[in-house]
Amino acid sequence: MISETKIMCRELDCGNVVAEYRVLVEYRRRRGVRLGGCRGHESTIRECNNINGGPGFCNGGYYHHVTCSESVRLVDGAGLCSGRVEVKSNQSWASVCEADFDRQDAEVVCRDVGCGAPAALQGGLYGEGEGQTWDKEFQCKGKESLLLDCDTSDRENNTCLPGNAVGLTCSEPDDVRLVGGGSRCAGRVEWYDQREWRTVGAVKNQEDVAAVVCRQLGCGSTVSVLPGNTSRGIGVKCSGSEFSLRECRRTYELRPGLTVICSDLLVQPDISLTDSMGGVFRGHQGPEMFRGYNFTITCSTQPQYPGGSFLLTFTGSNRTHTQPAVNHSAAFLFPAADDSHQGNYSCVYDNYVFSHNFSSESELLSLVITGN
Repeated sequence: MISETKIMCRELDCGNVVAEYRVLVEYRRRRGVRLGGCRGHESTIRECNNINGGPGFCNGGYYHHVTCSESVRLVDGAGLCSGRVEVKSNQSWASVCEADFDRQDAEVVCRDVGCGAPAALQGGLYGEGEGQTWDKEFQCKGKESLLLDCDTSDRENNTCLPGNAVGLTCSEPDDVRLVGGGSRCAGRVEWYDQREWRTVGAVKNQEDVAAVVCRQLGCGSTVSVLPGNTSRGIGVKCSGSEFSLRECRRTYELRPGLTVICSDLLVQPDISLTDSMGGVFRGHQGPEMFRGYNFTITCSTQPQYPGGSFLLTFTGSNRTHTQPAVNHSAAFLFPAADDSHQGNYSCVYDNYVFSHNFSSESELLSLVITGN
């Protein structure tokens, strides 16, 4: 229904889609119209090419309730959670000047349009728009639920230079999770719907749904997707290009639940430097080591899965060291530090799980070797 709900909010001049949910229709007690065939670009519902059956009774179906943002919208962005900020003023939409908009205002706008926390805030990021400029300055505290709840004040400067219409990118809503796979990037797909977590199944192409799930969670690409064995969930149909699951079509026909494994399965390992004789100290550019002292580089990771191994890499050299992970860590001992040990080190954790090889690399540790 996401295409249809976008058109409804647009036709009513009510901003972006915030949420939509269903209500069971009592048998032959309610009248309604069955909708479908919308692609999302139409100006009105009547332009959709498949309004099934016209007005009549909804026998055993569902009503769809739609919530629109009403007073604020994000325009010309990618997906529902990014775009140029526009505010409704005197029945028309106005762009907001970057100078009149701060992080607290952005937090409220992202919440108002049903998205997560602000990720990027920049003037001109999504164009200038063709209408007027909002003539007030918001005084949000960041905790308000709606932009209309924020105080406003008159602008100190009534002009807004080109390239300063504020663009906002919000994170995707925290309404999708993967459960039971030992990682936030693996497991059974669940969607928070109508105040409870529901299992998700695919109406058609499972890989398209999995691609959207991995993208929304920031978990990389899809490695594998399998139908669940027992639980059945709401059906979802995606093209694979959507930024979040709520942009996909949704049905309430029960489908086998999906188990999705994403590429960023393993958390980033940690890397640390220690010595037992006081040869390590903190320099201006990072850790420094006295020549002739022993030192140890330790690689470690969170206890997600048993086994695996650590590869310690050293830039500027072809030398590598590998050790099995014992209690999710490995220690690499270096005797008598000299100039050949100066450079950048990193830990790569490798593990074979879910019938696939996965790896994750730590941040770089830059080591300087200094005087005796």
